[in-house]
Amino acid sequence: MELPDLDDERETDPRAVVAFARDGHAFVGSLASAGEVAAYRPGLVAAAESRRFERRPLAERDTYGKAFLQMMNLWTVDDAARRFVCARRFAKVAADLLGVDGVRLYHDQALFKEPDGGPTPWHQDQVYWPLGTASTVTMWMPLVDIDEQVGSMVFASGSHLRGDAGAGEISDRSDAAISQLIEQEGIALSTHGALRAGDATFHAGWTLHSAGANPTGTMREVITVIYYADGARVAEPTPRQQFDLQLWLSGLAPGDLAAGERHPLLYSRTN
Repeated sequence: MELPDLDDERETDPRAVVAFARDGHAFVGSLASAGEVAAYRPGLVAAAESRRFERRPLAERDTYGKAFLQMMNLWTVDDAARRFVCARRFAKVAADLLGVDGVRLYHDQALFKEPDGGPTPWHQDQVYWPLGTASTVTMWMPLVDIDEQVGSMVFASGSHLRGDAGAGEISDRSDAAISQLIEQEGIALSTHGALRAGDATFHAGWTLHSAGANPTGTMREVITVIYYADGARVAEPTPRQQFDLQLWLSGLAPGDLAAGERHPLLYSRTN
């Protein structure tokens, strides 16, 4: 079956741009149609399965391991996954929300929350990334309809403006520290609730976020794509960023342009 084209450009709703700047997250409905997702889903699921390393029963895992199955860089192992992850349509929304001329791919992830999978602890994504820019954004798109019982992520609105909250890597510790911060400062929480396959949320790298458990018997299949502003340079890594520097930015040193074959330019207003 011929795969649908995902490289067309669409106008991003100005309300989403305003919401993203203010809140650090935004909802974009029907970014891909149900038919488009259905066409790409088999390749994405197969690519995710080929990259899956976690096989232990849920009961044998820690909090992080129970939160989701995490499979990365699907775009490198399957053509359908490459076309989906590198879609110009999606990347343009990322550039519009960030207010930049172009965005590059950092990496993709399949985040599949298993039946009876646990909650995702509160955390910030950008603590892992040795990038010298705050112009980063993650697209979170379900491949299946997600009802209110499972729901999309929960965001601490406006938290991206504070930068690093100091909670560290995703863990029970980060969950406790951020939960306490939210309570003490009365930070407003927001969720975009039930989503259809092909809807998407976008959140900034410093936005505090979490997700609930999956009490259903159905896998919550989500693909995420992380983008950053073209022209960003590699930052001097913190100790927890050394792993990302070696894995995702291999061959690059602090001060180098974060560009190359592993980080293709997915959208530019000039080409």
